[in-house]
Amino acid sequence: MIKKLCDADIREPLFDFLEEYYGKIRIIEEKQIGRSRADIVMVRPGEIDGIEIKSDVDTYVRLKRQVQDYDRYFDRNYVAAGASHGLHIKEHVPEWWGIITVEWVRNGMDFYLLREAKSSPKTDLRRKLELLWRPELAHIQEINRLAKYRQKSKSFVIEKIIEKVPGEILAEQVSQELFERDYTRIDQTIREYKEGKSCNIR
Repeated sequence: MIKKLCDADIREPLFDFLEEYYGKIRIIEEKQIGRSRADIVMVRPGEIDGIEIKSDVDTYVRLKRQVQDYDRYFDRNYVAAGASHGLHIKEHVPEWWGIITVEWVRNGMDFYLLREAKSSPKTDLRRKLELLWRPELAHIQEINRLAKYRQKSKSFVIEKIIEKVPGEILAEQVSQELFERDYTRIDQTIREYKEGKSCNIR
């Protein structure tokens, strides 16, 4: 009998596979994106990728909505699909999505990159910048010598960054902010930003 894999079975071995395959990455789990929650955000130099896990016990009920949200927030997207979805998963994601298949074999998990992801034609840079905390946006403003706009909204700041910073440079800087993010200092980081002490979150 083929073992049915659940989300918890897949996650940690998938992280190891991704690190071995792509090299320098950072994994962020369970990130809210629009009306959906991204299972995995994979930070790579110069790009941010989304990965949706469809285990053997999952259905396709929410996938259409999830695809729409993933496509807006991330540069590329993948679905990591259990063996039970192997024959049909291509029918449920766009052609630019990558597909990683996973199944249980005698020695553990077996991952296979069935299809490499292409750039999402629907990526919205504003949405991508929304993934950053306000102090991280402030650091991007600082290193690009932009005005601080401390009294302005986050959406206003995002528009100014997009207007002033070339896309390729900004892509690298966004990735770097997420590589450097320290979740153990989140409260202190935000408090210091609000107190106006610093926008340098290193």
